[in-house]
Order: sequence, then C-alpha cells, then structure tokens
Amino acid sequence: MPSEISYDVAVVGAGYAGLMTALAVSVRTAGALRIVLIDKRPWAEHPKVDARASALSAATINLLEKLDVWSRLKPHACPVEEIALTDPIGDSPLRQVLLRYENTVDDGPASWIVENTHLMTALRTRVERDGAIDVLTGNGIEAVTAASANAHITFGDGRTLATPLVLACDGARSPLRASAGIPVVGWDYPQAGIVTTIAHDRPHHGIATQHFFSGGPFAMLPLPDRRTSIVWSEQKERAAEVMAMDDAAFVAAVSDRVGTSLGTISLDGPRASWPLRLQLARRLTAPRLALIGDAARSVHPLAGQGLNLAARDVAAVADTVFDACALGLDHGAADTLETYERSRRFDGGSATLMFDAINRIFSNGLPLLRSLRDAGLELVDRTPQLKSFFVAEAAGISGEDL
Repeated sequence: MPSEISYDVAVVGAGYAGLMTALAVSVRTAGALRIVLIDKRPWAEHPKVDARASALSAATINLLEKLDVWSRLKPHACPVEEIALTDPIGDSPLRQVLLRYENTVDDGPASWIVENTHLMTALRTRVERDGAIDVLTGNGIEAVTAASANAHITFGDGRTLATPLVLACDGARSPLRASAGIPVVGWDYPQAGIVTTIAHDRPHHGIATQHFFSGGPFAMLPLPDRRTSIVWSEQKERAAEVMAMDDAAFVAAVSDRVGTSLGTISLDGPRASWPLRLQLARRLTAPRLALIGDAARSVHPLAGQGLNLAARDVAAVADTVFDACALGLDHGAADTLETYERSRRFDGGSATLMFDAINRIFSNGLPLLRSLRDAGLELVDRTPQLKSFFVAEAAGISGEDL
C-alpha cells in the first residue's frame, strides 16, 4: 500500500451536506473522478434517530432527483400544500392568521417535509452504491496542508492522503475552516431551539404553520399521516425549563402553543434542544479548500432553509468542478475556487441576514413594531404577486441547479 493515497476530491464530513456533495460531484462528472468521503466516526456510531425534520425546497428536490435519492425518500415525505403565518394574542388560544397562501409552483408543491432520519438513510444508501466514492470512517484528521498542486491530509493513525481539492462539510464548528484561518462573524441568540414530533387526532391537511410568539417562532411542519414536526424557538431559560419537564408536562406545553387545530396531541418521537447562533464565514475558500453548508454559514431555523442553502452550495461546487475538468483546468486552483465563491457569496450572506432580521422583528412584543409587521403581512396577504414571489423564493427556483 502506498504511503500516500491520492484522490481527485476529498469531502470531509458525512452529514447531509457531505453526502450530497460527494454524490453531486460524482453524478456531475459521470463518475470520472475518484472521490473520498471522510467521517471521523464510524457510521454505526451515529445516532439512529434524529428528532429534526427538514423542509426541502423544489430546487433541493430537483437536486435529489438527479442524485437518484428522491424516489427512495418521497414515500417518507409530506407535501406542503399551504402556509399560514399567525400572530398569537398573548397566551390566548386565539390565533390571528395574518397571511395564508397556497404553496405551489409549476403546478406542484413548492416544498416537502421529511424527517432527517429518513433523509440520512436515503443519502447513505445511495453513497454506498456509488462506485466513484470511497468512504473512510473512524479516523480523525490531524492536519491539512495546502501545497502548489495538492492538499495533504494527515490522519490520526499517520496515514496521509493527497488531493487537489478538499470540500469542508464538517459543520458549524468546522475544524478545517479554523485550520485554514478563515474568520467568522456571528453572535449567539438569546434563544434555544426545541424539536420533536407529535401525533394528533385531526388531519393537518398539509398546512405548515408558523406562530410568532414573543419568545420566538413556533413552526408546525406536516409529516405523513397525522403527524407533525415541531420546531420551537424559545428564550434560553424557558427552553431549559421546557426540556426538563416530564413527558406529560412537555406535551401540555407544546399543546398550548399548537392550539386546537390538531385536536389531542401526543409525543411521537424524541425531543432535542440546542442553542441558536448566527454565523457567517468571511470567505468561502482557502488554498485547495472550499466551505459547504454549515461550515460556510449557520442560519436561524425559523425558515427551515439551512439545508436548502447547503444544497445550493452543493450544486454550485459540483458545477464548478465539472466546468474546470471539462476545460482541462485544475479543479482545486485558486481561480477555480473563486468561481464558486462568487456564485455563493451573495445568496448565502443575504439569506443569513434576512432570516436574522425576520427573527428579530417577529420575536418581539413591542406594540408599535407588532402593528407594523402585522400590517405588512396583511398587505402581502392581499397581493397575489407578492405571494407568488415568496413562494418562488421558498422553492429555491432562482438558486443553483445541478
């Protein structure tokens, strides 16, 4: 065995972004490149169940179709037929609907909801049968050094790997981003996220609902059958209290937020919580390195767009690699990576700041601000052209396409 293994592309991190990235580069280049997907933990050690669910935009589903993943995933996904935004009146069970619209684009749903457990399983299954992708797990990276023609990856057991391009999909705390000296700008929110899945005795009719409470947005995302994913942003102290409750008290707290539309509810999965933070990398590239997904940015979960932004990164980097290879150019060179940076910088940065602004505006009980935001949403509700614009943006049809 050679002392240094060589690959055309190394993808570091085997979460959703890493799995999609490895597949997209393989599919876009028709299997012509040797790709390695590196995960520091053996896959068997990853959690079996993820409490979260994801909103997949039409553009992301288009990407998953081209990666031959969507057909496996679709039976576990629920189309979002309609979106409703409400402004609850204090602790009252009344829910004033400020904006409601059909969530369709090109005669189909603009988005679908799927549990992350099913998403991860479908992506891993597809990666495992892709002949161009090797998976290396259970061995952490000690160092990555960039040279003129290659990046050299050193593992904890002393093995080394050479590749012209490293794609960092290693999460919000990305060690690769840090080792490359790429700074980030960001701040912690005074909120924590709480997620769980509930079952209920009334149908949700495919309606995704966002209640805007003063402590933070509370999203109800429809799942197959009479089940709903809950994404609850709450002040940190209150979130800790909620997570410390027993199941009966927790269900009661969720029920107060859900209201009466779904009837009697019960837990249908685990609950999880994490602190919320905005973070944006000041650059998306370094010598022989590009950042993808959460390594590039972390956004507030209120709009459920983190995965869709990552999917646009994935499509963009796959196109960049393909174009360079088709012209006989170095697909890890600085000018090649600059093309990727230009394609993703504005979209990723503007989306991050927009979601932050929405959270600040709606997680606020000031009477004047509340009146202004409610009037704005009511204006959108009466303007079909604005509704169409928001649906198109949520569908991601202006984003990158593989």
